[in-house]
Amino acid sequence: MNAPKTNISRRFPQLPARFAGVVMPFLLSVLMTAVVSLISTLRAAGFGDGTPALWLNAWAMSWVVAFPTLLLALPMVRRLTAVLVAVR
Repeated sequence: MNAPKTNISRRFPQLPARFAGVVMPFLLSVLMTAVVSLISTLRAAGFGDGTPALWLNAWAMSWVVAFPTLLLALPMVRRLTAVLVAVR
């Protein structure tokens, strides 16, 4: 069953399905490192004039580590999930 095309998918060209294994960890790493680094930056430095620059620096450094880690860890996490979750 094909999912219906949304407005956004009509506006942008889509990558072939074979890239899903890289696109999903890429998007996940961008989102998670942005949130975690923002929280860490605000807790450590508070909110002030330099906060956006501090956060951007913290985010970039954490993303450089997180993306390759996700690429390496995801196959193991999928296998562990298959062991822990019953499939009907």
